[in-house]
Amino acid sequence: MEYKKLTNYLKALSWIIVALCITCTTLCIFPLKHDTSSRKIDSPAVSNDSLITHVSQFKEITFKDNPEGEMAKYGEKLIKNTYDYFYDGQVKIGNKLACASCHLNGGTKAFAAPYVGLTNVFPTYIGRENKVESLEERINGCFERSMNGRAIPENSREMRAIVTYIKNISANTLNKGRLPGQGFVQLDIPDRAADLKHGKLVFEGKCISCHGKDGQGVPQAGGKGYIYPPLWGKDSYNDGAGMARLLTAARFIKANMPLGATYDTPQLSDAEAYDVAAYINSFDRPKKTNKELDYPDLGKKPKDSPYPPYADNISLEQHKHGPYNF
Repeated sequence: MEYKKLTNYLKALSWIIVALCITCTTLCIFPLKHDTSSRKIDSPAVSNDSLITHVSQFKEITFKDNPEGEMAKYGEKLIKNTYDYFYDGQVKIGNKLACASCHLNGGTKAFAAPYVGLTNVFPTYIGRENKVESLEERINGCFERSMNGRAIPENSREMRAIVTYIKNISANTLNKGRLPGQGFVQLDIPDRAADLKHGKLVFEGKCISCHGKDGQGVPQAGGKGYIYPPLWGKDSYNDGAGMARLLTAARFIKANMPLGATYDTPQLSDAEAYDVAAYINSFDRPKKTNKELDYPDLGKKPKDSPYPPYADNISLEQHKHGPYNF
């Protein structure tokens, strides 16, 4: 009797095992379809085909119709029409330039100090302050130097708008550090001092149609900003700005000037860009205070920095105009 019960038990168990095996096999071949209508599935924001690997591949984007998109739109206005904003009561904070005077096409043009991809770069080490800086600190550096103004609060609506704009135009870039096309082009630096007389000829032949013979640009109607910015004088960048350095200015000019030039279709030779940059920076411009505090580690100070102190015995004139064979 006990033997018969045990036999029946084993048979039942065998059938259960067979049924389980059939069920598992069926699920492997025909997996169940889950209802995903009530939950969000995370997916990449962009496909690999849309990722850009060079700033020149950037295409105009449409900001989303949500709070972040609205903030990005405001940031774009601040970048392109900076002269319409940043008033302290009735007093303009800084000059009448726009951020886009140097960061061309709203910071999207290759080798024109573009913003595209910068959210993948910052925080980063900056030699001028000898520390790792946030993107907000770097933006304020531009306010204090290129805009000849003062820093804005890092948590202000305006700062958040600018950073949000940069984030949005950087959305399709690989998160792998610097993107080709950022910064400025390289050029073959002539092994000589800059020739200001030649620079003047280049300026008169290539630059005055936009910037005027007096270098003061073309103001907009109403006088808030400029169609073409001044290159020296009270409304230009101050002597502590990056563009006040000969080699930085030459590299910007090489890829972007005269209007219509690009990094792959330049209109000036390296020597012409070198000489005209020196000519432009030979004129008076606003003075940045406390420049002697820049580059706490003088060994990291660029050769073309136009103001002392230096870690060498090279003359101020050679630091400003070359040759940079030291």
